[in-house]
Amino acid sequence: MRKTVFIFAFLIVALLILFKVSEYNVITGYTSVEIIITIIAIIFFVIGIATNKKVLHTPNKSNIAPNQIDQEKIKSLGLSKREYEVLCEVAQGLSNKEIAEKLFVSESTIKTHVSNVLVKLNAKRRTQAIQIAKELQIISL
Repeated sequence: MRKTVFIFAFLIVALLILFKVSEYNVITGYTSVEIIITIIAIIFFVIGIATNKKVLHTPNKSNIAPNQIDQEKIKSLGLSKREYEVLCEVAQGLSNKEIAEKLFVSESTIKTHVSNVLVKLNAKRRTQAIQIAKELQIISL
């Protein structure tokens, strides 16, 4: 986290310096405004691609293969097959209505399943339930 903060702080300082240098160049007449805007746009583009590549290639320790899901833990928590299905759909970011349509049940049924999952995982929110499920290795994303 600190590394990320320092990187972005460095980028902000570098951009401020670039803006001041470009302001000086425009005032003195060495370069045109269009060229400076183009250079700044290219720098932002390169920064965007560089940070995006780092995010895509950062290994995520919480990603586990489907064969590594702890089936025994699911049973010990007392999650039913349908509750587990609902948990997996919640982890994919679907709303209650979307899950209900996908599983061909009513929205109130999904609300009941979500409530049961929250109780069984001792979570207060859906996001907390997903986090706990990842830590327990009962879902894979």
